[in-house]
Amino acid sequence: MSEDLIYGLAFMLVVVPVMLGVLSDMYKRRLAFRERELELLSKQTAEKAAQYAAQAERLEQRVRVLERIATENNADLALRIENLRDAKVN
Repeated sequence: MSEDLIYGLAFMLVVVPVMLGVLSDMYKRRLAFRERELELLSKQTAEKAAQYAAQAERLEQRVRVLERIATENNADLALRIENLRDAKVN
């Protein structure tokens, strides 16, 4: 056998598997990083959804109060509206 052939075989038997192992490890780490990134994103999205739901509920309550005031025939409508302005909103 020639010397070049021996070096070529040694390269293929040693370096190529080592490179494949390193590349495989890098790929696994990238997948783990991406998975963690997606978990954090989903957690943030869930928190935002909860905040929006709470805000929508507060707005619905306010609309119900305004609808009730608008449909009632009370003489003290202006006083009740002023009281609502002073009232603490969630």
